[in-house]
Amino acid sequence: MTHDKGIYAGLLAAKKHGEKKLVVLFDPDKLRLKKMEQTLDLAVECGVDYFFIGGSLVVNNMLDGLLAQIRQRCPVPLILFPGNSFQLSYRADGILFLSLISGRNPELLIGQHVISAPFLKMSPLEIISTGYMLVDGGVQTAVQYMSNTYPIPAHKDDIAVCTALAGELLGLRMLYLDAGSGAKTPVSESMIEAVSGAVSIPLIVGGGIRTPEKVAANLRAGADLIVVGNAIEQDPVLIREMAAAVKDFQPVLGNDSGTVNG
Repeated sequence: MTHDKGIYAGLLAAKKHGEKKLVVLFDPDKLRLKKMEQTLDLAVECGVDYFFIGGSLVVNNMLDGLLAQIRQRCPVPLILFPGNSFQLSYRADGILFLSLISGRNPELLIGQHVISAPFLKMSPLEIISTGYMLVDGGVQTAVQYMSNTYPIPAHKDDIAVCTALAGELLGLRMLYLDAGSGAKTPVSESMIEAVSGAVSIPLIVGGGIRTPEKVAANLRAGADLIVVGNAIEQDPVLIREMAAAVKDFQPVLGNDSGTVNG
């Protein structure tokens, strides 16, 4: 059975042409039904590219129910963003098979993967191996607490670059720089630029992104996918401005880095 389908191929094609993507992260632990419905409608209206589904404490029956609700309401591809090996469901389109390469907890580098591998091998999910890099966001996040790992210091671009390079050389197909849900300080543009310039695989950036200006700044620095969650949970209408910042981004033709004109 092949798990190489359309999502990753589309991401590679977008990166080649300097096209950026917007992702809305849904954490089933935090959702309120009314706001979820509003968010889904706005996401379709504004052309959000993907939904990431996951959190640190999600249980399976909540996950299946959420996926079913979203599927009934809109066609946006659903990608699992699992916090542990129990957050798996056939109702999604794909999964970020995350290895926490910024930490030294063997359970999240390979241990949980061994448990979930038989399920994933038989599943219809598109499996995208992803190096997850937790960056200090100025506050202890749920990811940091639950993973029992230290984040990369926010000012240590060199550590982030070496970690990202190791992930790419190990064969991971995407990298995810994340300051964590509720971060006070998002990942800096300098770190994004340094990591983006060092690797050739798609780069996801999330955590603490609250304004369209920060979305645009991250895109200029080299992020390929922007993930927004907490800000949207509080004010779903922000999707319009976030999506506009992504859609208005104009790469220089022939420049794969996606640097903007001027």
